[in-house]
Amino acid sequence: MAITILIPTALRAFTDRRGEVQAEGKTVGEAVASFAKAYPDIRRHLYEEDGTLRSFINVYVGEMNVKNLDGVDTRLKDGDTVTLVPAIAGGRV
Repeated sequence: MAITILIPTALRAFTDRRGEVQAEGKTVGEAVASFAKAYPDIRRHLYEEDGTLRSFINVYVGEMNVKNLDGVDTRLKDGDTVTLVPAIAGGRV
């Protein structure tokens, strides 16, 4: 099952500057793991030491944040688009 993963500019240094890549998986977790396997340098930016996704990485299927669905167990269908969005903090108020 082909899934498109959209990569934010901040992480493109680890994907040969690609803004989107194809991955395989029946769930969000499987698709992101497939993506990280294809681009191993990105793994440390996405996952904690225990293998869970870092809390500041927001993941969307279409326009829905998977935190409001079934998290990494959210089911995917062929042709779905998964977007990775790292939270950005800092600056002045």
